Amino acid sequence: FDKLIKAEAVVSTQSTGGGKDKPAKAKSGGKAKKKKWSKGKSRDKLNNAPLFDKSTYAKLVDEVPKYKLITPSIVSERLKVRGSLARFGLKELHEKGLIKLVDQHGSQVIYTRNSNEGLED
Repeated sequence: FDKLIKAEAVVSTQSTGGGKDKPAKAKSGGKAKKKKWSKGKSRDKLNNAPLFDKSTYAKLVDEVPKYKLITPSIVSERLKVRGSLARFGLKELHEKGLIKLVDQHGSQVIYTRNSNEGLED
């Protein structure tokens, strides 16, 4: 019976040490924080025009034939029009002879300005 009381006394003195007697492994860790998932990168919604208005069409006819490299994506970005509309506008400029076709591969079409206007080299 005396051994039991001594054992309880030893256990009670160890637990009241204020956490100083804990093993090093338990001291350093603490509870691990749960990983927070990000909601991913958010892009701003492009509000590109679905149809040409007079000012945008004028820019297409005036400015685009002066670009050195002309693709639907460049026209779409600079004039703030949709890609399908940019493709249509470039086909029209090519038919009028304002721009020259360089290469067409799949859906990627590359045009350049006409060299006969004296703008190139």
